[in-house]
Amino acid sequence: MNIRTVAVYSKVDMDSMHVQMADEAICVGPGPSAESYLKIDRIICAAEISDVDAIHPGYGFLSENPHFADICENCNIRFIGPSSHAMNALEDKAASRALARKAASRPRPARKARWKTSRKPWPWPNALATPS
Repeated sequence: MNIRTVAVYSKVDMDSMHVQMADEAICVGPGPSAESYLKIDRIICAAEISDVDAIHPGYGFLSENPHFADICENCNIRFIGPSSHAMNALEDKAASRALARKAASRPRPARKARWKTSRKPWPWPNALATPS
């Protein structure tokens, strides 16, 4: 496919396979995800320094973050995934169902009532032994 790849990584992941296989790799912070992979400004900075056309967010982390997708779009970087508009629209289950109906799709019917049972719930807090 002849597509140049740029990997971002945290210091603790510097020897990871995705870093070794990429054409270029940029460290975005120390080990904790909150200080590296979840720092949107660092990811965008790495993308701009590398002059990338697109970002594939992988799984988890920023892949379901509409704010990140919006920033990518505003920086003229293609976000490989759903648009921020789509993520925001599908965030609420009721709104998602309304959108599906509007698109002439048949969403799975919502359950309107809770299951009814004659059994009483297990009184687990009272049944647990506690140290004296």
